[in-house]
Amino acid sequence: MAQQRPTACLALADGTVFFGQGFGATGQAQAELCFNTAMTGYQEIMTDPSYAGQVVTFTFPHIGNVGVNPEDDETAEPVAAGMVVKWDPTDPSNWRAAESLSDWLTRRGRIAIGSVDTRRLTRAIRQQGAPHVALAHDPEGRFDVGALVEAARAFPGLEGIDLARDVTCPQSYRWDEMRWAWPEGYVRQTDPRFRVVAVDYGAKRNILRCLASAGCEVTVLPATATAEEVLAHEPDGVFLSNGPGDPAATGDYAVPMIREVLERDMPLFGICLGHQMLALALGARTIKMNHGHHGANHPVKDLETGKVEITSMNHGFTVDSQTLPEGVVESHVSLFDGSNCGIRVADRPVFSVQYHPEASPGPQDSYYLFERFAAAMAARR
Repeated sequence: MAQQRPTACLALADGTVFFGQGFGATGQAQAELCFNTAMTGYQEIMTDPSYAGQVVTFTFPHIGNVGVNPEDDETAEPVAAGMVVKWDPTDPSNWRAAESLSDWLTRRGRIAIGSVDTRRLTRAIRQQGAPHVALAHDPEGRFDVGALVEAARAFPGLEGIDLARDVTCPQSYRWDEMRWAWPEGYVRQTDPRFRVVAVDYGAKRNILRCLASAGCEVTVLPATATAEEVLAHEPDGVFLSNGPGDPAATGDYAVPMIREVLERDMPLFGICLGHQMLALALGARTIKMNHGHHGANHPVKDLETGKVEITSMNHGFTVDSQTLPEGVVESHVSLFDGSNCGIRVADRPVFSVQYHPEASPGPQDSYYLFERFAAAMAARR
């Protein structure tokens, strides 16, 4: 049997090159390369705004087998720059499938490469850190490898880059859709108890659904919202969303707003980039990780209860726990590497976590955090 001609090429900045079979859109993209260990949820991962500026390597080989459908998008369009998989996607075999993964990527302008040794690639990411890459798909198999390597080297990286402005909503809007439940699917929140302003640094839809399911009437504001704009809605609490890029860069405009909101002593809850924004506002620092945390099986320990939660994570920066100021308590840590996964302000209803309690994809061990936020708003009343 004749060997297939490669139709896609992944070039790393160190000169390493992987050839494979392309699917999805044609063309070329430059980005940082990460790997994700989740066994489900490739559609949610590709549409998670936190993956802006990144190509995702999936360590689980069965990618594409359940197709895609409009209900599982975490935002309107895919945000990740591309995807790398071991096996070429098969035709979807799931009752919810509305489209194949390849057709969906083609229509959405995202490049993918299959037939890649993802174990070797994952080891390279772990050993050398998240590399800069160029990913190209050409059905004719014509690649200028030298030019691709140079394109990877020219990628500026994510340090010092504010990407929240690129993925935030252009204007404010209301959200009332709640979590998916059988058999109704998504239903509306018709009897909210709390008014919440959610600051959108790249918010996933399922986070907003979890807030609605916890009894919140949610008003979403752009990442650049000022404290005056946030407080004008007279919220019972403020939520800081997930998002991409370097938190220190986004903090240039987000931190002053958060500090002013903190002066009002109202409940405040942050997730992922929102967690990092809160830490910066409180006086801590953030640092770039070697290869980050991306997956749905990350064990996190609650230092105050001893409980271990299996969580979903997606971040390449972390809060440096050694810089947490007096009065700010480290509440959660990763059992993989001991990195910070949560903080709270002593004697105040202000807390945040690095991981994703809304899952999507992932386990739902940590949904209680949304209920804790609601309880804090009820207590303040």
